[in-house]
Amino acid sequence: MTPWSKCRARLAGLLLASVVVPLLASAPAVAFTGRLNIEVAGQKRSAVFVEPERLKRSPRTVVMVLHGASNGSGRRTQTNLGLDELLRSSGAVAVYPDSIDGGWNVTGGAGPDDPAFLRALAARLVADGVADRGKIFLIGVSTGGMLALRIGCQSSDYLAGVGALIAGLPNSLVASCKPPPLAFFLMNGTANPLAPYQGGPAKLAGFKEEIASAEATLAPFAAANECSAQRSTREFTDRDPTDGSRVVLERLLGCKHLVELVRVEGGGHTLPGRPARSDRGQTVGAQNRDVNVSRLIAEFLRQSQR
Repeated sequence: MTPWSKCRARLAGLLLASVVVPLLASAPAVAFTGRLNIEVAGQKRSAVFVEPERLKRSPRTVVMVLHGASNGSGRRTQTNLGLDELLRSSGAVAVYPDSIDGGWNVTGGAGPDDPAFLRALAARLVADGVADRGKIFLIGVSTGGMLALRIGCQSSDYLAGVGALIAGLPNSLVASCKPPPLAFFLMNGTANPLAPYQGGPAKLAGFKEEIASAEATLAPFAAANECSAQRSTREFTDRDPTDGSRVVLERLLGCKHLVELVRVEGGGHTLPGRPARSDRGQTVGAQNRDVNVSRLIAEFLRQSQR
């Protein structure tokens, strides 16, 4: 049996009563990509699955990445983010879940039970021996980041860490945000016109509610980790003085788990180092080109597992 055949057979048993449709097989010993289908609460859900081929099979780190409303699918976020190549050397698995109709149920209420979908997906990855139950991370972009924050606040007992990019915690969830100690990563631009760094009304497709500031979003996760008031600061080299922005990484000290805030000074609703995408015709602000957000994510994952 060829390596790809073995992978297909293994993926076929990944989720009970699920179907796996291969999308792409790159060269053996590199990575395999497929689509996972699962039914949750009577709804069919799906995710793109990227697994590096390794000689020895064992549970490993899994990172689930939630797309934003403007991207609308896991596949598009996979392409835009460019994270797979950086995860390959560590053997980590990347999963890119799809929302229903392109938008997440950020604050709950009527609509799909997205937290239940992500929990079920993680459980199947663990049951199949793909995921190490202590090394599952959830990272979201824009409205996907807001859903990741909601899950981090309310139902993250199966997660090792949570990250949110160009997002803030919805104000309606601030009072109830009681996360356990877990690794945390937050990134936003100080001139983000759609998800304001200092808090205020969001102007995102499918989400117009008030969000908390970056510091207020960080606070409950810092408190859960018993972080001190001190921080270390790293200012990245301004490699492109014409992009109108600088990147500063602040690491909170004395924490039980890694807690980081990446502040893109002058940055907009964009991911540093990645192709800028419009949000359905809206102005998104400055695009930083000094760093690559995928490298920051990969380093966060590495450091949080030390």
